[in-house]
Parts: sequence; structure tokens; C-alpha cells
Amino acid sequence: MTIPVHYDGQDLDDIAGLTGLSPREVVRAHTAATWTVAFCGFAPGFGYMVGDDPRLNVPRRGEARTRVPKGSVALAGEFTGVYPRSSPGGWQLLGRTDAVVWDLERDPPGLLRPGVRVRFEEVS
Repeated sequence: MTIPVHYDGQDLDDIAGLTGLSPREVVRAHTAATWTVAFCGFAPGFGYMVGDDPRLNVPRRGEARTRVPKGSVALAGEFTGVYPRSSPGGWQLLGRTDAVVWDLERDPPGLLRPGVRVRFEEVS
């Protein structure tokens, strides 16, 4: 499965600083990695995806945001994830997607399920 992402996240520069990569290198690493949904939780449709690039292992933010917009693509620890709805959150924001990861009208409602492999694709 491919998820399109606008890599304009509030924390992209911070992620670059934490990893020692440039912001462009962070984007390239995130899009080059193969991500696998390990488990779901936190909110309906939120898939915790593990990747194959250890350079992208970054800590959670020191202080959580009270509102992370729906569709935000983020990193925390060894995981990347897509926020299925607006909610509080402490992950580092890489960008955003228009992909709907939770839709009760769809069968199954969750786009991201354990075992699903995901690639992220940069869109402008």
C-alpha cells in the first residue's frame, strides 16, 4: 500500500537535527523505508508501523500537543503513524496525508491493519 504525504510537518527540522540528516534526507529516508503495521491502538485506525531504517528512530516530543490534525504523519521511537482524527499527541510531525485511515463506511474500516506493508510517497 502507498500513502501520499506532503512533507511539511512542524517538526521536520527538529527530526533532521535529532537524526543528523538534512530535512530532505529525512524525507528520502522515510519514503525509501518499508514500513509494516505492527499493531493498532491509541485511536481507532492508528497503526504503529515499524520500518527498516534505524536513523529514523527519534524520541517523542518533550511536551505533547493538545491538538494534532487528522492525517498527520509522525515519528516516535521506532514507529511511524498516521493520525486518523484530530487528537492530542506527542509524536514528531513529518507531514500530512489526505489518505483516510479510518472510515466506518468502509469494510474493514481500518486502512492500516497488522501485517500491512506501507510505503510513503512524497507529493507536492
